[in-house]
Amino acid sequence: MFENKKRTEVGFIWNVTDDVLRNVFKKNEIGDVMLPFIVLRRLDCILAPFNEKIQQEYNKFNGVVLNEKLDPVLRKAAGGKQFYNTSKHTFTSLQQEPSNIEINFNDYINGFNPEVREILESFQFEKIVNRLIKNNLLYRLVDTMCSIDLSEETYDNHDMGYVFEEMIRISNEQSNETAGEHFTPRDVVGLMCSILFSTEKETLSKPGVIRTIFDPTMGTGGMTNLGKMYISDFLLKDSENKPEIVTYGQELNEQSYAIAKSEALITGGNASNIKHGNSLTNDQFQGETFHYMMANPPYGVTWKNEKDYILHESLNPAGRFSSGLPRTSDGQLLFLQHMISKMDKNGSRIAVVTNGSPLFTGDAGSGESDIRRWIIENDWLECIVAMPKDLFYNTGINTYIWFLTNKKEEHRKGKVQLINGCATEPDGVNSKGKELFKEIFARPNKKSLGNKRNEFSDKHIQELLKLYTDFEENTYSKIYDNEDFGYYQLTIEQPSYTAGGKVQKDKKGNPKADTKKRDKENVPLKVDVENYFKEQVLPHVPDAWIDFDKTRIGYEINFTKYFYEYEALRPANEIKVEIEELESDIQSLLNELMG
Repeated sequence: MFENKKRTEVGFIWNVTDDVLRNVFKKNEIGDVMLPFIVLRRLDCILAPFNEKIQQEYNKFNGVVLNEKLDPVLRKAAGGKQFYNTSKHTFTSLQQEPSNIEINFNDYINGFNPEVREILESFQFEKIVNRLIKNNLLYRLVDTMCSIDLSEETYDNHDMGYVFEEMIRISNEQSNETAGEHFTPRDVVGLMCSILFSTEKETLSKPGVIRTIFDPTMGTGGMTNLGKMYISDFLLKDSENKPEIVTYGQELNEQSYAIAKSEALITGGNASNIKHGNSLTNDQFQGETFHYMMANPPYGVTWKNEKDYILHESLNPAGRFSSGLPRTSDGQLLFLQHMISKMDKNGSRIAVVTNGSPLFTGDAGSGESDIRRWIIENDWLECIVAMPKDLFYNTGINTYIWFLTNKKEEHRKGKVQLINGCATEPDGVNSKGKELFKEIFARPNKKSLGNKRNEFSDKHIQELLKLYTDFEENTYSKIYDNEDFGYYQLTIEQPSYTAGGKVQKDKKGNPKADTKKRDKENVPLKVDVENYFKEQVLPHVPDAWIDFDKTRIGYEINFTKYFYEYEALRPANEIKVEIEELESDIQSLLNELMG
């Protein structure tokens, strides 16, 4: 699917720049220098066939027509690209005039259209260039970059995406940062796309369809771009009609934003749809809705700095966060609420990656529980897939993909499907007859990449997709009614007694509760509370009662409980025989060592 059959290597980029930069820039700074220069060289190579035409049109109309009218003329001259350069310089011409490199390079940069210059500002490019000039390295780097061919013929957009990803991953490894904050592995995105768009083929293959994909934590933009690619190259590969897919995204990290915007320009997307800022406190798409949404929000990241803004909005019944607020130490459920607020009234589908915390953290009445209740009672939660460990570059923990929609298929209404994609199966036995287990929905990477030691192959993705589309109960797939995840949290009280053994009474003559004996009982929503109390509580504490005023409704999704399989204890005689065999082996080894 998104597997790179001819794995794109970026070692050559590091090799040719190593001698140029390493004595001035620290190892962890090389990526900050190289990423904007990779973008520039890519733009330079793409524009090479159009430079002469651009110069002709610029010389013809510059000063004659207004800039807003000149811009479309120059874009057309650039082959319909979203970028152009009116300077007479290219990397090749810069290489030919070493003595004028500083003046010519500035002229070259200023020749780009405003969108490109804004991207370079986000890279803090001026500081980088000034440092190169100060150390007499600007010409050497430009000269070195000329040996790298980043034309579309050599690297298509698919491969160029890998170049960016590998550059980011390696540079972040060297600076001890986390690549996973910037992009999600393509195999994980492949699984998200397979399930997210599995119900959409008929709709998307109709003539004249326009659909939108949005990511509020877009990193370098890979998720939306791969979603768009999946629709055209896989889902509708043999279709005569291809929809127009428009991508949107917002990103907080300036460098990631700059790369995402660069890629939008390079691939013909609308760079103005890529916004910079905090999605929670500075929503750049306020009031807009989208057909598809995909995201991998940061795990366990505090939102204390945004607390006042978010708390204020949560008080507005029409606000994004009115259903509840999670604890300030983890904002994952805030991003989920943000995405839900952007569902189109005619139907949207959402895929979002989380760790385990949003599934079960928070007691009944807590913000997390109330958010889960809001989602499930509105019948938006369609499916959750549990994924194996070690799939991401920056964490080895178990992760989950939530799939939500406001246009459930009829047979899924009122239901939630759970898929255990981190399940294991026997893989032979050891010499003692003990079963060995292996992952069945992932395979080990040929080479570990950070914390990423496992990956989904296309085969694994198809197996998980089949579990989803079959919508049947089996070892790896469970189907529950929405209310199966809900429970009443009952407050069980017991009376306090006097020293003489009499029940203490309040002013109304009712038994006074002993707070030290107060207990909580979680009772499934489908269970009759009175019968439960009579059968499960009163036989043990005959004088207890339920304080109904304190009853709360909670929701949690406990994967471990739903997929738990009881294993009977082994017979004592079997264990005894195994111990005796082990003792015999140890004794034989000791005898052999003694001589």
